Amino acid sequence: MCNPKLATHVAGIFAVPLLLAGVTGGVTARTGFPGPAASLSISGTLIGVTATSASNAWAVGFTGSSASATTMIVRWNGTAWTRVPAPTPAGGGYLNGVTATSATSAWAVGLTYSTAKTLILRWNGSKWTQVPSPSPPGHPALAGVAATSASNAWAVGSTIAFRTLTERWNGSKWTLVPSPNAGGGVLNGVAATSASSVWAVGGTTHGNLGKTLILHWNGTAWTQVPSPSPPGGGYLSGVAATSPSGAWAVGYAASGTSFQALIVRWNGSSWTRVPSPSPAGSILKDVAATSAQNAWAVGSTESGKTLILHWNGTTWKRMPSPSPAASAELFGVTATSASNAWAVGQTGSAGNIKTLILHWNGVTWK
Repeated sequence: MCNPKLATHVAGIFAVPLLLAGVTGGVTARTGFPGPAASLSISGTLIGVTATSASNAWAVGFTGSSASATTMIVRWNGTAWTRVPAPTPAGGGYLNGVTATSATSAWAVGLTYSTAKTLILRWNGSKWTQVPSPSPPGHPALAGVAATSASNAWAVGSTIAFRTLTERWNGSKWTLVPSPNAGGGVLNGVAATSASSVWAVGGTTHGNLGKTLILHWNGTAWTQVPSPSPPGGGYLSGVAATSPSGAWAVGYAASGTSFQALIVRWNGSSWTRVPSPSPAGSILKDVAATSAQNAWAVGSTESGKTLILHWNGTTWKRMPSPSPAASAELFGVTATSASNAWAVGQTGSAGNIKTLILHWNGVTWK
């Protein structure tokens, strides 16, 4: 299976929802931890990123071949990105999502490779450790995580049989929480504004690309909420929320024999599709927002270029973004203010995949 955030051309994306086997070809794992570097271009792929301030950010992913992948976590301290030790289960593991509520509290989620179980790591201010997490039958994997406090966090994903998966942290342990599964579903992203307002997004198995899937937690139960699904099929990869009445979800829709960017917005009562720039073969993987006037969406185009869109409160606009190497993709984005945002992904081709980190300083992406 492969991670939907890494799947760029999706013939059978729903048949392979979350495992990352084979996506890096012959990438060679790097031994040891590199020293400080502005861009930290090392062997591997970064999939998720989060930040709590201009001087504290985390990015997660993996390095190594699919059969022996090693979890990878890197940290920004306000001056440089450095790789930090992260537990890797026996047989390999991948990290797909990360969230933090402070400099001393963070979560990272993914899956173990050989045992095909969920993987959750916790940062306590000094080190990352693996914590027990529910692993229902069916090759479960976690794709996204969100937290609002030390006692409230959610992780979402799915099984290989297209069963949605939601797990909750109550301050002492992670537990499985029932979620809608009518028709099957894959969850890729989660966003929370409080203990009683959480969004999870993904897609179903219906049709070619399937239909978009959006679930909402109201403090008591998960329910499916109507969401725009383009006629040719649609898929949602990421979600961000700034308030109970403001949220964004992004992904891609069918466009002839290719894809186009898909952005939908929650206005407090319904989800509607919003027009956005869509270069040929556009796929959006993640979205971040700091206010009703500031949001970012990232992904890639079929020509192998990074794609970054910005919401200014009125319209979505494409922003110039670096695309080093012949091929570059962005999988995650986070923002703490109008002048501080990070986007992460990968560059290169099979056998020579390297991490990619871009920064927004309020004027340009570098």
